[in-house]
Amino acid sequence: MKVEVIESPDQSIADFFEKKIEEFNLARWEVTEKKPIAVKVTGEDGETIAGAAGKTFGLWLLLDNLWVAETNRGQDLGSKVLIAIEKAARARGCRFVLLDTLNFQARPFYEKHGYSVQWTQKNYPRDGMKFFMTKEL
Repeated sequence: MKVEVIESPDQSIADFFEKKIEEFNLARWEVTEKKPIAVKVTGEDGETIAGAAGKTFGLWLLLDNLWVAETNRGQDLGSKVLIAIEKAARARGCRFVLLDTLNFQARPFYEKHGYSVQWTQKNYPRDGMKFFMTKEL
């Protein structure tokens, strides 16, 4: 047996471990499929100006990210994207949403939309905070 610390591992190493954990979990959970879901907003020129992506898993939407181009912020576009992905998740049978956001990101935005902080990770990654938030759809 050889234990090795790899200072700059290839992405394939992390992908391998993630796949193995997912295989283990899916063999034991009552839900065996995570389905990707996304919302994309394009401008008149066809360029992507906003969107969100995540996965639906059992009764949950796991919202990985929501983004609006800097020039399009303040126009309620983020709210439209959030409402659209929540509606699509409900259509898949989801009843809850889980997301995380950093202290300089969008906590007030999500709270305005009914999300509440369930857990705060302080000192993340050093002086900041990460908020784990949920909402019942």
